[in-house]
Order: sequence, then C-alpha cells, then structure tokens
Amino acid sequence: MTRSHPPTLLTLLKRSLRGECGLASGTRLLIAASGGPDSQALLHAMGMLRERLGFELSVRCVDHGLRPEAEGERELVRALAAELEVPFSVGVLRVDAGGNLMARARAARYADLEAAAKDCGASHVVTAHHADDRAETVLLRLLRGTSAGALAVLPARSGLRLRPMIRSRKSDILAHLKRHRVAFAEDPSNLDKRFLRVRVRHELMPFLTSLSPGIVEHLNALADSAAADPLPEILDEAGIPLNLSRAQRNALGQLLMRRSRKARVALPGGRVARLGSGGIVVEPALGAAKQAKSD
Repeated sequence: MTRSHPPTLLTLLKRSLRGECGLASGTRLLIAASGGPDSQALLHAMGMLRERLGFELSVRCVDHGLRPEAEGERELVRALAAELEVPFSVGVLRVDAGGNLMARARAARYADLEAAAKDCGASHVVTAHHADDRAETVLLRLLRGTSAGALAVLPARSGLRLRPMIRSRKSDILAHLKRHRVAFAEDPSNLDKRFLRVRVRHELMPFLTSLSPGIVEHLNALADSAAADPLPEILDEAGIPLNLSRAQRNALGQLLMRRSRKARVALPGGRVARLGSGGIVVEPALGAAKQAKSD
C-alpha cells in the first residue's frame, strides 16, 4: 500500500517522540550512530527537532574493530555532529573472532552505549531502527520458529532504548537524506547473503511485497498486536458488544499502546472511541448525542 503525500521524517519523528516514546522536555538522549543512512538521518533529524521539542543530544559511534572501513564511517558521524554542534564520542571495542560473532558484537555495542549514556547523563540510548527493520525482524523470528509473544519486536520504547523512527519507512529516511544532502556510508556487509537478514531484505521482502504491497505495515501491525495488552470488550450505549472489524481492533490496540488522549477511532454506527482516564471511552454518534442532550 503506497502513501500519497506521506508525512516527512521530521513529522513522523515528532509524533513518535511525543507519543510512543513519551519523551519529556529537558531530557538528554544519546544517539547510537554508525555513519550509515539510517543513523545519519536520525542524527540530522533529531538535531533539527531538539530545540522545538526541548531535549538535548549527544552522539556515540562504536567501532567493533571488525572492518577497516569503520574509520571513514566514523568521520562522517563526527562531521555531522560538528555541523549540528552535538557532543561526539567514540567507543572502540575488540570482538574476538568465533561463533555467533554478530550477536556478541551487538551485546558489546549496547553495553558500551549504555555505559556512555550514564557517563553523559542521558536517560536513553536512541537507535535508528525503522519500520522495514521491524518487518524483517518479525519474518526472521517466524523463519527460526518462535512463540506469538516473541513477535513483539523493536517497540518504540523498551528499557533504556528509544526507537523513534519505528513508524518511518526506509523510503522516508532516504527522502530526508536526499532533501537535506546528508552524507552517509553503505556497509558492504548489508549485501553479504551469508547473513539470513540480508536474504530476507533483498529476496524475501521484495517477493512478499509483490504479493502484498502493504506487507511492511501488516508485519508491523502483527508486532504491535503481539505487544499490546488484550483489548477489552467494547460496548455500545446499551451495553451490547460492538462487532468490530480487524482494522478497528488494530486501531484500538494502537490507541491503548500509544496512550494518546487526542486520537480518535471510528466505530460502527458513527460512534467514536477515545482514551479516557479509565480506559477506552465510547462516544455515541453525533446525532444521538444531540438528541440525548435535548431530551
């Protein structure tokens, strides 16, 4: 499913930071950056939004000591951080060769980032995961075998980690980079088909998209559904359960998850659901509400 006139990356980030991420004014955040397109777009966009949303930034680039190209990529981050006047630091790791290398490198990277966040007074580590990453991760879990609950991958906020681009598509990121002429590097390992994720990204996802153009959105909705609390029964004014479509149930699940008091969900019979202090509140159709008021 293609979007006509989609919101910009800045708009998507602003919504996510204020909504699902629950960002408080005055917060300091540490951005995890690699020099790749996703983290360069994240750093640039967050730099543009910090004054408007009232947060402070630092950025850290972690070098695992695995690729000679990493130094040049690190310099791209350093240059963008200097342009944005964001404090920049580097973590240099040494990950020994051996089995499960990527998982061990990831664990070492997050340990370094969390220690750095503590040192600079940041409340959260911000990563550049986006909606396409999340869809791929759901597929990887399914391919390897998992429980339904384990599909609740890469939420916008979990522990010390924030993922404000998780509602953004890769196309939104590339459009931002092009619009603002932000330099970035491509990691050659992202094309190495020895890694299952690379094959999912370049073989499986294009095939699934040809069958279902909205597959990324569908897989993200599946992850949301796995993460959401069970949806309570929704009753009409007479206490009779409403017959809701899957789209309406998904929208109500999003309402609960994002805790938005401004959002509204259209229900059968012209009713509208919103989030109140005690949970979901169903408001009657406008005509019925006017009639009840006049009576």
